[in-house]
Amino acid sequence: MDWSAEHAILRQWGVELAPGLTDTELSRAEEHVGCAFPPDLRSFLQAALPVGKNWPDWRHPESEYIASRLGWAERGMMFDLEHCPWWWPPEWGLRPEALPDRIEAARGHLRTVPKLIPVVGHRFLPAEPCEAGNPVLSVWQMVDTIYYGRDLRDFFNREADSELRKQPIGRVRRIRFWSGVVEEWYKRPG
Repeated sequence: MDWSAEHAILRQWGVELAPGLTDTELSRAEEHVGCAFPPDLRSFLQAALPVGKNWPDWRHPESEYIASRLGWAERGMMFDLEHCPWWWPPEWGLRPEALPDRIEAARGHLRTVPKLIPVVGHRFLPAEPCEAGNPVLSVWQMVDTIYYGRDLRDFFNREADSELRKQPIGRVRRIRFWSGVVEEWYKRPG
């Protein structure tokens, strides 16, 4: 895949682009995260590696920043479980009454959903399916998770063009669990 247009966007933002990841470096990053990266993200990271504030440095996957991003969704979920008592995905079954039980159950369920791979800041690409074209998600909390691009390329184009950003995202690939978070479960009943 050719990422030169996206690299131009990043340069306009003042993002430094380091040489792309080698196969060995990419494999090390995937091993650390615990999943294969979809082909479009692999291609993007092998073409050039954005570095600097808010960008994960995949040459150092054990960094505190990447660890923080990998735990981001769980921390948001914990906040919602405490402050939005109505939030509970229907597919998880009955919501435990006691908060400690809810937290324990939710952590167990969260381990079974597709992993979120940090792209930049609180923007993530779901690891499943391991195919090009997964939507980019903006995850603040579970109740504040939205689609930020139909796919990786659309994400960069929307970020670069304020008029495009105002346009509806349109149809996106459904992602197990996460599409429900975006489309249904964040809604307060009644």
